[in-house]
Amino acid sequence: MDEKEIPSLAEIHIAASHLRSISLPITPILTSTLLNTLTGRNVYLKCENFQRTGSFKSRGALNAVLNAMKVDPNLKGFVTHSSGNHGQALAYAASIVKRPCVVVVPQGTPKNKLDAIENYGAEIVICEPIPASRTSVCLQISQERGFLIIPPFDHPDVIAGQGTIAVELLDQVPNLDAILVPVSGGGLISGIALYTKRINPNIRIYACVPEGKMLEECLKEEKRLWPEPSQFLKTKCEACRLQQCGILTFPIMCSLVEKQVFVISDKIMINATRFAFERLKLVIELAAGLSLGALLTYFDQLDPNIRNVGIILCGGNIDLSVPLPWLQEDNQ
Repeated sequence: MDEKEIPSLAEIHIAASHLRSISLPITPILTSTLLNTLTGRNVYLKCENFQRTGSFKSRGALNAVLNAMKVDPNLKGFVTHSSGNHGQALAYAASIVKRPCVVVVPQGTPKNKLDAIENYGAEIVICEPIPASRTSVCLQISQERGFLIIPPFDHPDVIAGQGTIAVELLDQVPNLDAILVPVSGGGLISGIALYTKRINPNIRIYACVPEGKMLEECLKEEKRLWPEPSQFLKTKCEACRLQQCGILTFPIMCSLVEKQVFVISDKIMINATRFAFERLKLVIELAAGLSLGALLTYFDQLDPNIRNVGIILCGGNIDLSVPLPWLQEDNQ
């Protein structure tokens, strides 16, 4: 990987200034005495479920779009492939710069995410529910229409945008010992790790993933051990179905993220999401249940010296047109 493709500290700060320039909110930190008591830690919830478009993805999409428009103010439009949240974010970002946007989504994407993409003015194209179909259809649209591809995670400007979470978090909670981060393609954890480790190398960054991700094996070997072609995981968490991490993101993770990975079953993820609804009064989606579930279930596996823990609640775009996950028949 070219070192020039790894966002610098300065580029993450520039991304933060981009987001401030369009008044993107600084998301709050919430605390819970109950969580602290249950885990024996001081827990700080970084609430990206309150971010515009309902997830952290608006940060990376906006930074990438604003940078692209600086380079070429005459861009015709934007296209991406997404499980939903990045699609919403890019649709929103494109509307800010008044450019058309196309989002390629796999069959089975929740209706609430499809509706939101269309509400932001983007066009939706449905593809087969395999990673290769997402990328090939996206490339075809880019070539046919002359639209710029903004991928969901494997892009320096997207990674830098996600790193702005850490800019805020370390300002809000300077004495953190660890941060637990949900992982799909790896853009979120890469951006957070790049900023955090440069500011305080002692803060540990932990990945939280669905079953079948194979991330711990890959990180320990520092090799891409995933089977080819890339595939989707069998998980109820549609936002984290990708088995493989990105070509840009994986080397960053190898160098900066802990080799210990928290592998979260659908049951733990669903129970954590229910806990957030019922006890914390927070609307989160299942992907955020990865990091919260890791803390609630495996807090005893954290080094006892880790006292202050940041939890990234990555989004709140849960589908309310169907029964909530813990009310569905197969989870009774």
